[in-house]
Amino acid sequence: MVQGEPVVILLVEDDVAHAEIVRRNLGAFRVANRIVHVEDGQAALDYLFRQGDYAYAHSSPRPNLVLLDLRVPKVDGLEVLRRIKEDDDLKKIPVVVLTTSDAESDMAAAYSHGAGSYLVKPVDFEKFTSLMEVFGFYWLAWNRFPE
Repeated sequence: MVQGEPVVILLVEDDVAHAEIVRRNLGAFRVANRIVHVEDGQAALDYLFRQGDYAYAHSSPRPNLVLLDLRVPKVDGLEVLRRIKEDDDLKKIPVVVLTTSDAESDMAAAYSHGAGSYLVKPVDFEKFTSLMEVFGFYWLAWNRFPE
């Protein structure tokens, strides 16, 4: 990634209210970023593998980061994660699981499939907002992405 280019974040989230919380909090950072929101796992795979509506590279740039809910329609988040990490072109993209599930089995499965981080969405709006602020500082202000 070239200095000053936007950080592209693929947000895979079927809950529109949760997606808006993520968008608002990450949009507050002064670094340029572009959030691409899809509501199901199949749309995420289409975007990542440039199929269907996302067939053209100029309109569907590779994300620098994937925020992935586990409980999404059509193709579940663990399958999306597995497919990302099995692909030579995609496996370097960090994937952060952002889900309501705090089940040990889900967490273990996510990490075994290559998740870079596992965050449980708090039910409380203010706590969720705070989590997204801290997340934003880490990923958008402090973290560095390879070229």
